Amino acid sequence: MELKWLLCVTLLALGMLTVQAHDMEDDNDIDDVVDIEDDLDDAIEEIEESKSESSAPPPPPKVTYRVPVPTGEVYFAETFDKGTLDGWILSKAKKDDTDDEIAKYDGKWEVQDMKDTRLPGDKGLVLVTRAKHHAISSKLSKPFVFDTKPLIIQYEVNFQNGIECGGAYVKLLSKTPELNLDQFHDKTPYTIMFGPDKCGEDYKLHFIFRHKNPKTGKYEEKHAKRPDADLKNYFTDKKTHLYTLVLNPDNSFEILVDQAVVNSGNLLNDMTPPVNPPREIEDPNDQKPEDWDERPKIPDPDAVKPDDWDEDAPAKIPDENAVKPEGWLDDEPEYVADPDAEKPEDWDEDMDGEWEAPQIANPKCESAPGCGTWQRPMIDNPNYKGKWKPPMIDNVNYQGIWKPRKIPNPDFFEDLEPFKMTPFSAVGLELWSMTSDIFFDNFIICTERTVADEWANDGWGLKKAADGAAEPGVVGQMMAAAEERPWLWVVYILTVALPVFLVVLFCCSGKKQTNAAEYKKTDAPQPDVMNEEKEEEKDKGDKEEEEEEETNDEKLEKQKSDADIGSASQEEEEEEEEEEEDRKHASEEEETVNRSPRNRKPRRD
Repeated sequence: MELKWLLCVTLLALGMLTVQAHDMEDDNDIDDVVDIEDDLDDAIEEIEESKSESSAPPPPPKVTYRVPVPTGEVYFAETFDKGTLDGWILSKAKKDDTDDEIAKYDGKWEVQDMKDTRLPGDKGLVLVTRAKHHAISSKLSKPFVFDTKPLIIQYEVNFQNGIECGGAYVKLLSKTPELNLDQFHDKTPYTIMFGPDKCGEDYKLHFIFRHKNPKTGKYEEKHAKRPDADLKNYFTDKKTHLYTLVLNPDNSFEILVDQAVVNSGNLLNDMTPPVNPPREIEDPNDQKPEDWDERPKIPDPDAVKPDDWDEDAPAKIPDENAVKPEGWLDDEPEYVADPDAEKPEDWDEDMDGEWEAPQIANPKCESAPGCGTWQRPMIDNPNYKGKWKPPMIDNVNYQGIWKPRKIPNPDFFEDLEPFKMTPFSAVGLELWSMTSDIFFDNFIICTERTVADEWANDGWGLKKAADGAAEPGVVGQMMAAAEERPWLWVVYILTVALPVFLVVLFCCSGKKQTNAAEYKKTDAPQPDVMNEEKEEEKDKGDKEEEEEEETNDEKLEKQKSDADIGSASQEEEEEEEEEEEDRKHASEEEETVNRSPRNRKPRRD
């Protein structure tokens, strides 16, 4: 309210000054007026420019890219920021059991800047082509041996064009005398395969390791359980994501995306198939006996069909209580030949047969309840019982579900340290993708978690900071989302516009309040003062009525008391009058006695 009064006073002062200035400068010429208007226009333009400058959003903070540098011992680290593929070997192999046209690993790899990059100078390895086999690999600085230190592998992936069908996983190639990176292909032995993969609507994050059977020497792939987290967003948001695998000597593992755990477990308990086979297996030579009874229930052999059971009774019967509706046209068919139809000119009766007009609904039946022969509607038959079957009873000879007997597993072994896998000496990407421009960056293989975290902060962390600085605000994100999904406009209207409309409706639909400024111009009381005066008068009237009632009550009580007092005093006066009369009579008698001669004393001289 004070702000409104201040605004009114300010506007009033400005108006008075304007009037005074206008009166003082009535004699000025037209040029002066034009100059003043020009000055006002210039002032307005300056104000608008200052407003536009002040309303313009501040520029996003600039994030400067620096090449990540490992802070500890690493077995492999690659940033691709040199802009070349030095140290990487392109495969020249062919895939077995595949047509020659697509068997070659001729997919192209290049070192490029990421599309729409916000970190100039940050380059990465890009899978350029689609619908081709791609294979590229690089040697580690030294082979990794699984002993007493953890294994940490970490790298970044960005599906710049989304992903239709393809993978972005890495393979840690086993150290073998036969390893030839120039012939790297899908059958090249690996120790671990890790990373994202997608085809159709199946979003995966692989962690597979090849375990060597200590008895047979053969390798078998062990797959980690599927993560419970929803992985779809990592494939579709076109942002750079950080994938990390941590393997510990105690056989525990963690899989992280953007430094958040999405899957974890133990190599002994959470792999499929299990690392260690069962101690016992079912005897493959055991057979179920012929008289083995697996039926928990059997038909009652003593049950007899009742004599009144009619298996031939129909399930439906005509309703005998039904009556044909009035107006039913029995002689009119439901369909008639279309009178407007004409035989096509190219109709050949020898080839096509005799021409007949197409059937249409009989127009006479439209206004009638029905046409044609009337039939009673069918209803359920209350006497229908169906085919008789004897009731089921418990089988006294039930022996349960048969299973083969257990025997010791001849292939049983127990490996309590599956972490001690086959050493690996190279890292490779062997991929098929129906989508191009998959971006890889900042590979690292090390044993210390802090080293991997600092490497991530210097690489992926800068990308995340740059993306966050350039991202639009909440309103911009909502608008962008609505452009992709137009139905969101309905949600926005219901959640934003509707409440505002209701607030305005409730606020403006009340009784019109009289402006207090209008009452300032006159001596008329304001509505609130009038209301207060009315309330005071009403209260005053109520008080007067109460006082009047109390006064009347007091008067009545006083009159009553006066009446009582009056009656008492009247009785007393009557008694006093009687006593006075008695005294008068007594005195008169006494005087009479005194006057009589008998009572006079003799006079002495």
